[in-house]
Amino acid sequence: MNRAASSVSSILATLRRHRVRFVLVGGVAAVVEGAPVSTFDVDIVPARDVRNIARLIAALRDLDARYRVRPELRREPTAELLLGDGHHLLTTRHGPLDVLGVIGKGRDFGRLIDKTRRRKVGDFFIPVLKLETQIAVKEEVGFPKDRAVLPTLRETLSVLRRRRRRKRKRGG
Repeated sequence: MNRAASSVSSILATLRRHRVRFVLVGGVAAVVEGAPVSTFDVDIVPARDVRNIARLIAALRDLDARYRVRPELRREPTAELLLGDGHHLLTTRHGPLDVLGVIGKGRDFGRLIDKTRRRKVGDFFIPVLKLETQIAVKEEVGFPKDRAVLPTLRETLSVLRRRRRRKRKRGG
């Protein structure tokens, strides 16, 4: 396993060990779904109930998570902040982790969980946002970096659909 994959796996394993309920979104989710994109951080949308946020706080402490903005302050995320809709851009001892309250047009954990596939990452399974929904979210926000990756995501989805059709045709 390469170093980047090991870092991603370590972050996700820590979240799983603490029983944090979350959906994997963003670039790592696209890679897990089969897209040939580069990414530098793990993006998650956690369930924002009090118990899950308490587990998330414990996992973030285990990861030595701090806000990336003005890292010299070594500010830790709080439950009060994580219960909101905001984005929390963190650094951990394993690399960047973005904890997002919502993505796109108000899509929180509750609106995303039914748009996931259980995918094996390392030695465990996690809910990963389906490529179709990732495309829809990127179209909603329309930021330049999102528009830039859309052709790659659309082509990947097209290839995956063709493979699925061929597999069904063969009876597999």
